[in-house]
Amino acid sequence: MASPLSQEFVREFTRTQRPLYLFILAQVGDAIRAEEILQDTNVVLLSKHQQFREGTNFLAWARQVATFEVLQSRQRQRRDKLRFSEEFVTAVANDAAEESDLAELRRKALQECLQALKADDRELIQRRYQPGSSGKELAEDLGRPANSVYQSLSRIRRSLLDCVERRVAQDTV
Repeated sequence: MASPLSQEFVREFTRTQRPLYLFILAQVGDAIRAEEILQDTNVVLLSKHQQFREGTNFLAWARQVATFEVLQSRQRQRRDKLRFSEEFVTAVANDAAEESDLAELRRKALQECLQALKADDRELIQRRYQPGSSGKELAEDLGRPANSVYQSLSRIRRSLLDCVERRVAQDTV
């Protein structure tokens, strides 16, 4: 039968969780991995609680156990390189789907906002974003100062951005 945990062990175990986590995190540099290693370390600490001598440095003992667990984790990681959990793959797929849906929503909103522009503004934007076109060439073609064309383009872009953001906000509510 396993011996019960002493009050001092429980107190030290609880008090050192944060410093132990930070110790592990400093070695692995990944918060999720550090949490997993901390859990593995806690299992070992609890299973070996009778080896702890009251009055000694609990954190130093826990760090020794954690260091061993970090080394074991690194060995497992080398063996299991590029194997992702099903939950991770699902989460990435869901995030990608959401991003793709949002990008499509923004693309449609941009098309609608372009159509809602005054004809002159729409033509200016279309001409500017023709392949090989530049603002300077466009200004020369229009017989306008380049600064004037750049200011007009900036105003139109701001208007388009505001329009797209409004439409996306309406569609995602």
